[in-house]
Amino acid sequence: MNRSHEIDYRIIGESIQIVEVELDPAETVIAEAGAMLYMEEGILFETKMGDGSTPNQGLFDKLLSAGSRVLTGESLFMTHFTNRGNKKAKVGFSAPYPGTIISVDLAQSPGNELVVQKDGFLCAAYGTKLSIVFNRKIGAGLVGGEGFILEKLQGDGKAFVHAGGTVIERTLSNETLRVDTGCVVAFESQIDFDVETTGSLKSMIFGGAGIFLATLRGTGRIWLQSMPIRKLVQALSPYGRNSGKEAGSILGNLFE
Repeated sequence: MNRSHEIDYRIIGESIQIVEVELDPAETVIAEAGAMLYMEEGILFETKMGDGSTPNQGLFDKLLSAGSRVLTGESLFMTHFTNRGNKKAKVGFSAPYPGTIISVDLAQSPGNELVVQKDGFLCAAYGTKLSIVFNRKIGAGLVGGEGFILEKLQGDGKAFVHAGGTVIERTLSNETLRVDTGCVVAFESQIDFDVETTGSLKSMIFGGAGIFLATLRGTGRIWLQSMPIRKLVQALSPYGRNSGKEAGSILGNLFE
């Protein structure tokens, strides 16, 4: 794996953020397809199969790596943005839905790696390796994609992860924390992650909480989000819990 490019950046906005990356000549940033918002003169982009972290990778390995990304619902390809000019230039990336962008220096994480939710990766310095992690624990498989299929980021540079709503960063010290399954954004790889049953069927039906919770154990940093995309979709759905809250009177929608 190559050393990652040393990129400069700033995060703009509050509730709907973007990340603006400043590239020196010949520097590159990789991003999910469709994440680019704007780019200055001198920056050229190229769509490639893979993250480019292993330039001597064979065609079969590239296909295998790209195929695994399809399992996460992401594009088969990634976009590489390179500054081909002779002065600094900027490129901006936007998140796919309202929320917060987290900047993580992978060099500061144990093993130079971070595990993120399957749709959390936004962009990263060239040299960062992306791979798919399957949680082999039975609990994670019971709740489908949430917690079962994860992405691992490896490298020694900056990576940017998108989360929904407000982000909480916590450091566990030989502790256990239980979280709603969709609210885990990222965690350092030494953290033990599983999805476990809790409560009862009665509490699931009448209490509004599911019977599955994500369990994080160990020592290290974790990032949580207040509004995962699943909850956002439910809130905006015409049949969701908020479907009648736009009514301004006690009579609700009787006369609409």
